[in-house]
Amino acid sequence: MALVLAIGGVAVSLAAYAYGRSAAQQSYDRLLVGAASQIAGSLRLRDGEVIVDIPISAFELLSLAPRDRVVYAVFDNQGRRVTGYDTVALPEGDGGFFTDSFAGEPARYVHVRRQIAERSFLGAVDVVVGQTTEARQELAQQITRNALLALALVGLVISGLAVLAVRSALRPLRRLERDFAARSVRDLTPVDVEVPQEIASLVAALNRFIGRIDRQVRVMRTLIADASHQLRTPIAALRAQAELAREATDAEEQLRLVTKIHDRSRNLSRLTDQLLNHAMIIHRADSVELAPVDLRAVASDAVSQFDQTLSGAEQVVRIDLPEAPMRCDGDALSLVEACKNLITNAVSYGKPPITVFVRDDGPALGLGVRDRGDGMAEEMWADAGSRFAKRSGVSSTSAGLGLSIVSAVAQAHGGRLTLRRPDSGGFEVFVALPKLREAEA
Repeated sequence: MALVLAIGGVAVSLAAYAYGRSAAQQSYDRLLVGAASQIAGSLRLRDGEVIVDIPISAFELLSLAPRDRVVYAVFDNQGRRVTGYDTVALPEGDGGFFTDSFAGEPARYVHVRRQIAERSFLGAVDVVVGQTTEARQELAQQITRNALLALALVGLVISGLAVLAVRSALRPLRRLERDFAARSVRDLTPVDVEVPQEIASLVAALNRFIGRIDRQVRVMRTLIADASHQLRTPIAALRAQAELAREATDAEEQLRLVTKIHDRSRNLSRLTDQLLNHAMIIHRADSVELAPVDLRAVASDAVSQFDQTLSGAEQVVRIDLPEAPMRCDGDALSLVEACKNLITNAVSYGKPPITVFVRDDGPALGLGVRDRGDGMAEEMWADAGSRFAKRSGVSSTSAGLGLSIVSAVAQAHGGRLTLRRPDSGGFEVFVALPKLREAEA
């Protein structure tokens, strides 16, 4: 603001000085024209000769600048000086203003021509009147000084208003600063400070950013809590069984314990993968931009990446894909992980044949798994997408995270986890995803 006001002040000062010089020039030029016109009007002829009788009123006009010296000269039609100062020369042209010097001082001159047509005289008489410019400069300085004084007063008022405006505009930002300064390091709640409409969008963007940080922190805390709670028991059991196997002397007992250790380690590996996948899915929801994805490719990748070493994986997993592309805005990696979890759940709890399908359900696209079993009891459907829900499949071999991962992927894509029993029988679990916006258009 100071720089803008300074530049404006310099510009207005130059304009005021230019205006002052122009106004002073025009004012005294009118006096010169008046004096020269009176002299030209007083000319008369006698026996064909020009007689000049300088009127007193002509010099009274120029006496308004008492410290300036006045010079004049009158020339006949032959260019001969009739009267006046020898230092004044006849200028070229038909008249007008020009600048010269007089006795070493700058002077302003006016040239006035009077045409005379009589029997004894035919031609033009030239009158040149000049005046030094001291009064002009003083008047220009006075006009400029008065303009600058007015400008200074206006500038002070504008500066005061600018300070008030800037402070008023920045006051909401200071409130935001105080709000953040007073927060604890763990406070990631949205900003609730009254702000004007001009920065409301800034606060909204800030709240969205805080929300993303809060979700990332909650993911980290959840992962730590889940790992400490869910991994401690199986690791302890695994260690106890390993100690028993080391101390066992009977070969059959030792083989039984080793089998338990193997099963327990596989379950622990699955649990660890699910915990990490759940954290990764939530993290990617805030960090990865969605891009057009063909769900047929997602289903194919999920089947090819499915862990065939799981119990029951020897059952054939079918795939049912349409011929037309099924495109949506999505994160391919997250969708593949969700589909793999659906396949794992179906292999673990469903009845063959197990079919991975992609279909067009009208307003949405469906990516899911169908088996011939009875599926989950309907009273458990509401908790199907919850982590470690007691009614969503938690057991000694499952932590109940599979459908929670699928539900998190669905929410990140603006879709939903859906469970249903089709009329043809069996049980379906699928993710309903919005169609690609370009396709809708």
